[in-house]
Amino acid sequence: MWLILCQEDNPDPVHRTMLPMDCWTPILQILLFYDQGPEKGVRRVNLSGTDTKDLFEQPYNGQEESQQWELLQKLVAELDPKRIGINIGAVQWSAGGLTYNLHQQLLQNLPGGYAQRLVSAEDACTRWLETFTADELQIYQHVVRMAHQIIVRCYSREAIIPGVTTITDLRWYYWQQCADRGLDVAFLPYFRVHHSPANQEKYGKTDPVIRQGDMVHCDVGIRYMGYNSDHQEWAYIVPAGQREAPKGFQQLLLQANRLQDVFMAEFREGKTGNELLVKILQTARAKGIPQPKVYSHNLGHLLHEPGPLIGLPWQQERCPGRGDVKLVYDSCFAMELCVTDIVPEWDNQEFRLSVEQDVAFTRQNGCQPLDDRQIRFHLV
Repeated sequence: MWLILCQEDNPDPVHRTMLPMDCWTPILQILLFYDQGPEKGVRRVNLSGTDTKDLFEQPYNGQEESQQWELLQKLVAELDPKRIGINIGAVQWSAGGLTYNLHQQLLQNLPGGYAQRLVSAEDACTRWLETFTADELQIYQHVVRMAHQIIVRCYSREAIIPGVTTITDLRWYYWQQCADRGLDVAFLPYFRVHHSPANQEKYGKTDPVIRQGDMVHCDVGIRYMGYNSDHQEWAYIVPAGQREAPKGFQQLLLQANRLQDVFMAEFREGKTGNELLVKILQTARAKGIPQPKVYSHNLGHLLHEPGPLIGLPWQQERCPGRGDVKLVYDSCFAMELCVTDIVPEWDNQEFRLSVEQDVAFTRQNGCQPLDDRQIRFHLV
């Protein structure tokens, strides 16, 4: 048996993904799943007043907590589960949604002897949250495509007037584009301007104004239909008389794309995030990719959980705990990584190019972008 318990206004991260989007979740929430064996499958019961449409059996429609606990007692005694999973995961924060208060109430309300059968449901939480159906992946592709379209609009003369627009202006422009579409941002939008050597000398490194010859970097995402996007892309503010970004930057983006190719090619079912990290970096270095770093995370209903963590910016060897989670099919990731090399046109400065695109790992296609990836700079 798997029990998911939470309260109104304090939802368990897993509970939110179990329900229709158009329902209200008042007072105490109890969802019960019971494994009836391979022939009958999993029984699903909702022991609250929430209207879950036809997703769950609903033997109770009131809001009296004492009556909900009484129903739970009867079901547990009737079904007699050998193990009862609860959301008290230690590695994945998304698997630890059961509050101390509800844990104590559960202990008080279980039939005699069943408290000893409580175990962590961390594996169930992880597998549920990281795995997508074919229909969900189609929806997710649409979400990512819309996220890309907003970035394109931000990297245009509609949003950026060279010599006038500031990084703060661009950030609010992105936020407004999301609001105009009725979308939430997945996290605080981030934009940064990298001034050309000439602009650095004239205006200083901390000047917030975006000027011709500068590079602009974003780290942004939307939340739509219950899914998160997460992207890092680059724009070049083209000076008069130029038509493209400096060759040094173009070469750097090509190397970042090569690292993305290595990343996607190394995905294997059953590999841990730590194993993937080692293999990706070994292959990238053997191919001569300059100073590769990988810090990729699972993506979907949540932004940074719950599948295998593949590196962190400050950890390029192994990530204990979250890095030991194994890769499964039909999961999605933010393919976040960077390369660093010299840019001759910028006085041979060493430049780190961070890129991030959303990918899906399926049995049919392996690891592939959910939508296009950036292979050339946005030109403004």
